[in-house]
Amino acid sequence: MAYHPPSGARDLLPLDVAQKYWIEDRLEDLFQRWGYHRIITSTVENLDTLMAGGAIDRATVVQLQGVAAQPLGLRPELTASIARAAVTRMAQVSYPQRLYYTANVFRQGSQGHQQEYYQAGVELLGTGGTLADGEALMLLLDCLEQLKLQNSHVIVGDAGLTRSLLEGFPPSVRPQVRDAIARLDRVQIETLDLDPDVQTLALTLMDLRGQPRDVLQAVSQLPLVQAQRDMVTELKALVEILHADPGPKPPVILDLSLIQPFDYYTGLVFEVVVDTPQGRQVVGQGGRYDNLLGVFHPQGQSYPGIGFMFNLEILHQALLPTGVLPEAIAASDWLVVPTQPQAATAAFAYAQKIRQGSNLVRVELYLEPEAAAADIRSRAQARRIRHIAWVGADGTPEIETVN
Repeated sequence: MAYHPPSGARDLLPLDVAQKYWIEDRLEDLFQRWGYHRIITSTVENLDTLMAGGAIDRATVVQLQGVAAQPLGLRPELTASIARAAVTRMAQVSYPQRLYYTANVFRQGSQGHQQEYYQAGVELLGTGGTLADGEALMLLLDCLEQLKLQNSHVIVGDAGLTRSLLEGFPPSVRPQVRDAIARLDRVQIETLDLDPDVQTLALTLMDLRGQPRDVLQAVSQLPLVQAQRDMVTELKALVEILHADPGPKPPVILDLSLIQPFDYYTGLVFEVVVDTPQGRQVVGQGGRYDNLLGVFHPQGQSYPGIGFMFNLEILHQALLPTGVLPEAIAASDWLVVPTQPQAATAAFAYAQKIRQGSNLVRVELYLEPEAAAADIRSRAQARRIRHIAWVGADGTPEIETVN
């Protein structure tokens, strides 16, 4: 009988892990440089917790049966868990809170489709406004630069402004208009029973996409109410923050047709799109969610929040062709060889001596039966080991550098 991982799961072999850690290490280093601290939340959550934010389709949750029939689920994302922890376990901390994570998540898929994923991301809790939005986007762009991710661009929208503009459509057709704009489906817009002026507005919203300053100029020409003008002003200020950094960064596209399928986000939304060998894919996404923390607070007190996450599998696919990822697992630095059976204890002791110290030194002990020295050297060369320590029974090593 052949044993395989369950459907939708996969194993990560040593080279896969080395490449995954290469990505995670660079992201974590950058998160910490921006003042973020790691948080680890439970893999298993009450199903009510996962559903409370309104951003998860119940059918996608991998459900478990808890004690006393309490329905549980494996986390399909981290934001709801972090929001729960922040307002229930971190009530006495000062805000803003800067938190980051690297973790696995689970999504129920069709038979044979992947169900376990890895994510890395940040949550900035307890502060709103343009500066907080600017920090999230600048950190995102910094991550893309740190990873040297090629052929990527960032699409930015505003869920609050787009939702407000959609309120100008009759309630009877508003869901269809929203759906058509989200899918960029001009045909659906043109076939809806709309007054000519309303139809023109819908098509205009669909085309509000391009260079940020050009889009903001176009939306400013629409008949906006004061609240909408204030949102446009905030977007203009955000664009100025992004342009203040003269360093290289991926293109930023402002797209007011960027609509998520749920009302989880309340303001800024964004996606990172990248070309991979498997085609164009969304490698990261995030946005502002100013109502989520209040869902979990005992008194309903809410705090603003913004965050983003990267899908590490798609990042891996995108980075593989660039040559930046490790192409092999790290080789050991030393091979310690007992020259005779009586030298085994001394060889173990010498190997342990080499391992000690503040710097990582990889040391292997030769465990096979006695073999010719030439065979041992060949094995060291094949494994890219640079040094051999031949240890005698008295513990005296003879050091050899392998060419």
